[in-house]
Amino acid sequence: MTDTATTSSPSRSILITGCSTGIGHACAHGLKARGWRVFAAARKAEDVARLCGEGLEAVRIDYTDADSIGTGLAEVLQATGGRLDALFNNGAYGQPGALEDITPEVMRLQMETNFLGWHDLTRRVIPIMRAQGSGRIVNCGSVLGFIAMKYRGPYTASKYALEGYSETLRLELHDAGIHVSLIDPGPIGTNFTKNATDAFRNNVAIEESVFAVKYRRRLEFLNSGGSKSRFKLGPEAVLDKLVHALDSRNPKVRYKVTLPTHGLSFLKRILPSRTFLALLRRLSDAET
Repeated sequence: MTDTATTSSPSRSILITGCSTGIGHACAHGLKARGWRVFAAARKAEDVARLCGEGLEAVRIDYTDADSIGTGLAEVLQATGGRLDALFNNGAYGQPGALEDITPEVMRLQMETNFLGWHDLTRRVIPIMRAQGSGRIVNCGSVLGFIAMKYRGPYTASKYALEGYSETLRLELHDAGIHVSLIDPGPIGTNFTKNATDAFRNNVAIEESVFAVKYRRRLEFLNSGGSKSRFKLGPEAVLDKLVHALDSRNPKVRYKVTLPTHGLSFLKRILPSRTFLALLRRLSDAET
């Protein structure tokens, strides 16, 4: 890990996971430019080395590897003298596929990466923030954390779990000076679709499924880059929300990013459940 901060710097410290590309990468550099002492975490050693080469302090954390969570956090605390002002849980991936085609092993990996590993890291950080009397925990959710779409069941399940987890944590930490917020992005321009395509090919028996024809169409959609929505934003849109969640005296419980996220949230509130689910079926089918 490189040491880019000076001994006289009073800058606040933050640990961000999933920094190899996309949202985490943009937020790490964006917060560093705003004066934060950023510890950028990534799963792969080569990505950690690259992040160090970009001028960031980087550590290896893989949510599926408890030892790496402990070691990575220990490195951060050693560098800061035991203090950590903020945690941004961000590292995740999407596992496409109809639920009946998802084996328990594949589902466990999705939940381990997108939820259980987040809990492991978070519960290690909470005592540090309690001792300080302050802290910010921000979790990166998804529009799929409050709506469901076909063929995204594992990812949706992990993000729905994160919604309840984040709200519960906010209630439990209210008197500890620790604020908990959730950022729910919609379509963001990252490598997420490419990684989801790889997970789809590797973990789903596509040609053996009753959904084989639809899966082939889905692969064509994913291979073309996924959603071409004109409402897709760059990862910097998440950075803007993260800055507010970290700097505001009264951060929001939930931050929605992109127009589709706001729109679907509104429609879910006002439409009858059957009508809303029918809309989601049409939206899902439009992509396959």
